[in-house]
Amino acid sequence: MTDVTFISRPSPNFDDRGRAVDMIVLHYTGMKSAEEAIRRLCDPAARVSCHYLVDEDGTIYALAPEGKRAWHAGVGAWKGETDINARSIGVEIVNPGHEWGYRKFPARQIDMVIALIKDIKTRHGVPATRVLGHSDVAPQRKEDPGELFPWGKLAAEGLAVGRYAGDEDPSISYQDALAMLRAIGYDAPDNAHAAALVAFQRRFCPKALAQGFSPLTKAALKWAATAMA
Repeated sequence: MTDVTFISRPSPNFDDRGRAVDMIVLHYTGMKSAEEAIRRLCDPAARVSCHYLVDEDGTIYALAPEGKRAWHAGVGAWKGETDINARSIGVEIVNPGHEWGYRKFPARQIDMVIALIKDIKTRHGVPATRVLGHSDVAPQRKEDPGELFPWGKLAAEGLAVGRYAGDEDPSISYQDALAMLRAIGYDAPDNAHAAALVAFQRRFCPKALAQGFSPLTKAALKWAATAMA
């Protein structure tokens, strides 16, 4: 196993957690550089933070204690549960994101993300089904870590649920597909489910991104509803 070492860059932006950790939320920084992101995450006026930040060269920065509630997920929900910050460890992964030139994540960076998640799991026992993206828990607002994030590499290590690799299934009805989207955990209100569906596609079937309830999306929903149960 890769050794996990941290560089301390303490942020003042945290408060009391008040409950046990049962979730890890992965983000991309969405800023032009790692240093710019760290400055913001450590700025009291910004009122945002995370527990760890992983640079593109694999360097890991520790910003907030795991026992504290970092301010990384904002307003969100998963399986009807709110206050995602209180129950999660937040990991920021340096990438300029969709606004500044979204690109693939370097292999060394992902290796260290994997090592970090393994390390966190030794303390909190977070199941693979609770390692999520920011867009999973806040689909109306966020799209990170995005469709280029290699969830399959995490899945190969037993750390997350990977992507759907099967065939289309046009036989699934719209209502059943929507019910599956909600059963997986997404906040998908009546007549306002489009963002949640796009978030699902980014995460589980990027080939169908922004294609609505396509036959491939329906098949992926059916698969994920079982895999994420």
